[in-house]
Amino acid sequence: MNYETRAVGNEEILGLPGERGPQGRRWGLIIGIVVAVAVVVLAASWMFGGKKTETPKAVEQLPLVSVVVPGRSTVARTITATGSLAARREMPVGVAGEGGMITRVLVEPGQWVAKGQVLALVDRSVQTQTAASLEAQINVARSDAAIAQSELDRSKQLVERGFVSKADIERRTATRDAALARVRVAQATLGEARARNNRLDIRAPLAGLVLTRSVEPGQVVSSGSGVLFRLAEGGQMELRAQVSEADLRGLHVGSRAQVTPVGGGESFSGEVWQVSPVIDPQTRQGIARVALSYNPALRPGGFATAAIVAGSTDVPQLPNAAIQSDDKGNYVYVVGPDDKVVRRSVKVGEVSDRGVAIAEGLNGTEKVVQSAGAFLNAGQKVKPTLVKADADIKR
Repeated sequence: MNYETRAVGNEEILGLPGERGPQGRRWGLIIGIVVAVAVVVLAASWMFGGKKTETPKAVEQLPLVSVVVPGRSTVARTITATGSLAARREMPVGVAGEGGMITRVLVEPGQWVAKGQVLALVDRSVQTQTAASLEAQINVARSDAAIAQSELDRSKQLVERGFVSKADIERRTATRDAALARVRVAQATLGEARARNNRLDIRAPLAGLVLTRSVEPGQVVSSGSGVLFRLAEGGQMELRAQVSEADLRGLHVGSRAQVTPVGGGESFSGEVWQVSPVIDPQTRQGIARVALSYNPALRPGGFATAAIVAGSTDVPQLPNAAIQSDDKGNYVYVVGPDDKVVRRSVKVGEVSDRGVAIAEGLNGTEKVVQSAGAFLNAGQKVKPTLVKADADIKR
């Protein structure tokens, strides 16, 4: 600012350009006061105005979280077990007769056979000749019986004329009866020989699926040769699942099961048809036998897992995102009446597409943080937003 110096009497007065001396001093004093007041007002506005806006900002910064009230729903109790696949009714087939040399094998593993179907042929050349000899003996016996009958008939005609005594009639009758008996004996002997010949062939006792074959043409077999074929009656299969002692108590005949062979993604439906009445004292496990319909993917001796439905229970269900875990175990965050989160330890039950069943820790009426639990701390105040339990679980 430019000031001019002017002389008033014997004094020089400092003033604004174009202003008189005393008035310039007044203007300078006024300007200084205005500036000082403005600085004080700005400082007070900054100090007190900032404190007034802190509270709204703090409210706006509360984390917004979605909460769900799970309620209670019926959840199937599922037992997971492992075991081996096998034929439900396995039929070992061996030599039923006297045996001999195998001439032909007519089936291969994987083929279906009917009841009584021939599986392998045994050489019967000697037995055939024996049967022919017995058949000839029957013819001889019949001839003898025919002659005895003719003599008896003639004697009956002569007895009336007195040429033959009654004693001769009785003797010829006995001779005739003995001849007929020899015919029946020869017929029975031939039938036995034919039955033995039929037993030479190895046949299927019932209809089913051929699992194994342990015989080849040219092999000599007998009643001590052991098992030559193994069949699955009707092709029915089963899983012999190893189940713990505690889980075995909840199983019953008719329980539904889903069986998945190892190495395959396809599951097969079945049901428990037998529950072991004993527990292995070494493993503390029992066997649950799950009946399965035939399928080429179910191979006896293979390994499989089973999910067996062993009843149901009424428990809360939560989405997977609501469950947190650390070194202390599984837990969830529950929003209290004061909108502060509280850590609640829980025990997880069955896990399904609908969500996670909570076996212990919740009664279903709590407001549980749906997600973002990993970013919260116990005791932290939040702004909850309620969402529907059903929609949340489906996620």
